[in-house]
Amino acid sequence: MTAAHGHSLRRRLIGFVLASILLAATALGVTTYRGALRDADAMFDLHLQQMAHTMHGGGGPRGGNQDLDYGEEGFDVFVQIWGPDGTQVFRSARAALPERAVLGFSDAIVNGTRYRVYSLQTPLQTVQIAQDMDARQARARTLALRATLPMALMAPILMLAVGLIIARSLAPIERMRRNVAGRADDDLSPLPETGLPDEVRPLVRELNLLFDRVGSAFEARKNFVADAAHELRSPLTALKLQTEALRRATDEGARETAIARLQQGIERSIHLVGQLLMLARQESGEEAPAPPVPVDLEGLVRQCIAGALARAQARGIDIGVAQSGPASVTGQPAALRILLGNLVDNAIKYAPEGGQVDVSLEQRDGHVLLSVEDNGAGIAAHERERAFDRFYRVSGTAADGSGLGLAIVKTIAERHGAIVELDSSPRLGGLRASVRFPRR
Repeated sequence: MTAAHGHSLRRRLIGFVLASILLAATALGVTTYRGALRDADAMFDLHLQQMAHTMHGGGGPRGGNQDLDYGEEGFDVFVQIWGPDGTQVFRSARAALPERAVLGFSDAIVNGTRYRVYSLQTPLQTVQIAQDMDARQARARTLALRATLPMALMAPILMLAVGLIIARSLAPIERMRRNVAGRADDDLSPLPETGLPDEVRPLVRELNLLFDRVGSAFEARKNFVADAAHELRSPLTALKLQTEALRRATDEGARETAIARLQQGIERSIHLVGQLLMLARQESGEEAPAPPVPVDLEGLVRQCIAGALARAQARGIDIGVAQSGPASVTGQPAALRILLGNLVDNAIKYAPEGGQVDVSLEQRDGHVLLSVEDNGAGIAAHERERAFDRFYRVSGTAADGSGLGLAIVKTIAERHGAIVELDSSPRLGGLRASVRFPRR
């Protein structure tokens, strides 16, 4: 695949604007030029007409052959005048005009020269006045070019000014780019929003929010790694001590005891590592790559109870379903199975020998409520919120847990838009963990 070619916003913007100015200046120049030609042509016709009326009023030449130069316009004017009987009373020396006059304006070609002619007839005389069309058009083009000269001079100045304005307007973006490029890898401080255009400020604001989220994620991950290293140090140290005790055992009974303790330590370490990996996957979202699907919670409850039955029986705990009914939520089946499995495991772990664990599933007030209750010691009200923190262990509990079960439950519940609550069980007297799912 070919890589997508980037483009410069500054170059494109300057190019489009300058091209627009150039096209507009060209169109305006052509229009001005053509209009100036028409105006010059009309002006020359008006001058011919005024001169003819002036000569008709007695201001013209009286006889002989001479040249008339209309110096104001810079080219010769040729004149013929006839008396009332048709006798020619005046003719310009170098004129080669038609022998017969056509009243009004007309164009004539005499000896290969084009003329613009105006003729006026009165009872006393007939006046014919003409201009060389080539000289006249040359003069008209000169006047038209003079009219377009300001636009030709202003267009480059305007293009330069627009280019400088665009470059200056985009300068804050370049400063922001240099700011980001010069940062250290761990610098996630907010980008300054002062001096930025209104169109760019929302993008910078979203980048700052992204930096804040990434910084929070990095901080949480750093804390997680630090907590995990601290929590793993104790069981690994215990394993080392148990290995030394096994090595020092002198009789069969001491050796068996050391082996049993070593196996228990290994199992606790395996469980802790498994919980750590599970929490890391849930917090990073690796467990939910597929889109959510409808999940039958009633069937999921029965599966989890069946899976935990052997552990409950080993401690003489009565586990079962106190209340159930058809209920479905949208989510990830594997993640919800982990959520319910952790709640049930915690209840079995902290319930007393021969105790009771009940699971309830009901629909209430527009949501689905999943509850796990036990008759253990419960959690004091002031510790219930902290119980969701990673590696937090409730004081006074005899069970040896990792302190990650409820943290995993809360993470999965939040990803499903659910709320987890801890309170006292009104039926069994121990802890009740409730998960409230929105109905969909």
